[in-house]
Amino acid sequence: MTTTDYSALDRPEISMNSFYPRRNWTSTPAGAQDFAIPVAEDISLSCRFFPVANTQPTILFFYGNGETAADYDNIAPIYNQVGVNFFVADYRGYGQSGGLPSFGTMLDDGHVVRDELVKALSSGGYAGDLFVMGRSMGRHAAFELATNSPEGELKGVIIESGRPILGNFCYGVEPAVAEQLEAGYRAKVASIVLPALVIHGEEDTLAPVEQAREMYKSFASEQKRILTIPGAGHNDLLYRGINEYFTAIREFVGV
Repeated sequence: MTTTDYSALDRPEISMNSFYPRRNWTSTPAGAQDFAIPVAEDISLSCRFFPVANTQPTILFFYGNGETAADYDNIAPIYNQVGVNFFVADYRGYGQSGGLPSFGTMLDDGHVVRDELVKALSSGGYAGDLFVMGRSMGRHAAFELATNSPEGELKGVIIESGRPILGNFCYGVEPAVAEQLEAGYRAKVASIVLPALVIHGEEDTLAPVEQAREMYKSFASEQKRILTIPGAGHNDLLYRGINEYFTAIREFVGV
């Protein structure tokens, strides 16, 4: 697959319209572990790991815009309850992380976070499979790792409230350039061969469910499933369908 140059999205006037960084951090919850992963000189990303057992699968999670890793202190235990180790990473400028966010560094940093997590799992004796999950904006990092990771390292990709386009990240970009970037992005998404699970709200007005279905159909994966939750929008899937949501994840990762 041809690599697309997304540097046009990294111009400050573009990034400032795309990211909504929020500073937020909490004391380490009981049983959790905090990480500071260096991604550049004097810049580290704050990350939090919620392990349940070293025999269980692990999900590397990238959240939606305006959220932080600490926002998942109350959600991570549900992943643990269904038998999943849960690792959530902040982006630059979010949570307790240094630096400023950009599209390019979000993708590049995803690789660094994955590599450091793999090392930590290995040193900690974790033998379960590793999956990547992206919610909303987090889909960009998830797609990047799903299409550019060592063979066999990731066992599947989960996309929640996502869509197969750059969307707001092209706001302010010249139309001809934006069209080229979108075409390259769609090709990237369609090239995914990993097992894939899509979870989406049927009443999502920010990312219409039709786009999620289009994304699901485009995946080259031979093993894929889509779950749409009736009555759910972009940010209330857990409220509207928590049982269906976690049953789908548990079955997908094999616990």
